Amino acid sequence: MAKEKYVAYVSTYTMGDSHGIRVYDVDMEKGRFTEKDKVEITNSSYVTISHNGKCLYSITDFGVEAYTIMKDGSLELLNFAPINGMRGCYLSTDYTDKYLFVAGYHDGKLTVLRVEEDGSVGSITDEIYHKGMGSLSERNFRPHINCARMTHDNKYLLVADQGMDHVNVYAFNPRGGTLRIADVIRSEMEAAPRHIKISQDGRFVYIVHEWKCCVDVYSYEDREGVPYFSKVQSIPTVNEDATQGSAASALSFSMDYNYLLSSNAGDNSVILYNVNKEDGLLTKNFCLPISGEFPKDADIFPNNKFIVSLNHESGTLTFFKIDVKNGTMTMNGAPMKLAAPNSIIFHKLV
Repeated sequence: MAKEKYVAYVSTYTMGDSHGIRVYDVDMEKGRFTEKDKVEITNSSYVTISHNGKCLYSITDFGVEAYTIMKDGSLELLNFAPINGMRGCYLSTDYTDKYLFVAGYHDGKLTVLRVEEDGSVGSITDEIYHKGMGSLSERNFRPHINCARMTHDNKYLLVADQGMDHVNVYAFNPRGGTLRIADVIRSEMEAAPRHIKISQDGRFVYIVHEWKCCVDVYSYEDREGVPYFSKVQSIPTVNEDATQGSAASALSFSMDYNYLLSSNAGDNSVILYNVNKEDGLLTKNFCLPISGEFPKDADIFPNNKFIVSLNHESGTLTFFKIDVKNGTMTMNGAPMKLAAPNSIIFHKLV
């Protein structure tokens, strides 16, 4: 039986290097990467893959770029599309891969774009500027959209507004690619919701809060066109003795959805949770240091045996062997140099 093969796509800012996406072959047995290719793109702050696995989309200055994923995992440019705003920080597709959602941190703008049959990005179908005043301390005084993710039933777009301390819930019209506000999930003041993940069966929503350093878990159901969310848990992303001034970063599910991973800047750690698929609750497996500065993203290898951390300030990728049964994590080789890494995603080759 042939072994499964994966590549990993890592997005970076481009300061002195025009290659904003690196493509790596993934060694599943050794838990390491080997650079396969690099793609010229400016300031790729986030990448995502369509649900059909055929295309990769990336943030770039003033818009987005679409790529066809080739059989060997390399990328072939399809097109660039403007978003009529400042550079975004996050993007995702709906579950039919017909629309692309772009979150704007700097201008508080949510942009919806049509996706053509070949995967290229088309025209803007809706754009919404978040408005209002949040907490008047630090930077949380105006809208900062950090994430936009569709519920698995393709009915509602969940949009995390870090500056306003809430997640807007938009009803999605798939015929025209338009949105209307349907609900608001409110976080604690200065909690700063950052990223959203949804359980494998779509019944639970996980929201990581940057400043409060916690994950809030909500049950979700749609009742005849009305979304209902109920908080079932709030769990820290750091240990009790964590460094003051820590900030939680992105969320990543393992491919089997048995584990959820988050990283913490300041504390410079990753936390792995066990996921109870019946009730959605999280249990801490371990929270340990990542041997780098400012882990902006981290992910679990598809075999659940290794973790890679993207250390934005130290400009490194660090690799660890993990034992989920015993709750341990040990360094796996030397750090790999990469300036200003932002996000990572694994992709299975077929």
